[in-house]
Amino acid sequence: MATTRTPLSRDRILETALALADEHGADAVTMRRLGDELGFEAMSLYRHVANKDDLLDGMLDLVLTEFEPPSQVEPWDVSIRRSAIAVHESLQRHPWAIRLLMTPQHVRPARVAYMDALLGRLREAGFSAETTYTAYHVLDAHIFGFSLWHTTYERAANMPREVVEKLMREIPFDQHPHLREHRDQHEAEGPHREVDAFAFGLDLILAGLAELNAA
Repeated sequence: MATTRTPLSRDRILETALALADEHGADAVTMRRLGDELGFEAMSLYRHVANKDDLLDGMLDLVLTEFEPPSQVEPWDVSIRRSAIAVHESLQRHPWAIRLLMTPQHVRPARVAYMDALLGRLREAGFSAETTYTAYHVLDAHIFGFSLWHTTYERAANMPREVVEKLMREIPFDQHPHLREHRDQHEAEGPHREVDAFAFGLDLILAGLAELNAA
């Protein structure tokens, strides 16, 4: 009996590509490999996606559906905090997307709408246009910059044991006592391991902005 294949569609292609990128990175998403995953020849995909850039843009649009813009019903700092954490968590689920979303070649409508929403929430909170200009850049840099750093850090943390041990031998910890203390904290349990560094930094930024807004 012949097996009926699930028909191709743009949504199915994008969802499969997204899962592939999440597991192996965006570079692993080729038309040939995607066709193999879906059970079709690579050329069949071009009826639904124009090219690789169109594919990547569609994948980014799926990621951006997880972004939560600042709400209008909560205090400005609460809504911006909730939004920033939602964006950060999305970027951790899809680490390949961070760099692409920061490039002019992949400016997506939903990303532009998010930017406008964040700027608008700051203005509605009473910040001047000049302060909003800087505050927006600080917040956006923290969200995307920390997410990028965390992705790189996680990759380093998963290096083979022998590579890590070689690195530890090459760093002269005896000459850098504070770095030695920091190294030891990485290897020890304690309250410091329970702190969410992203939220910690975000709260410092928001507290500073709240103090500035109240002045």
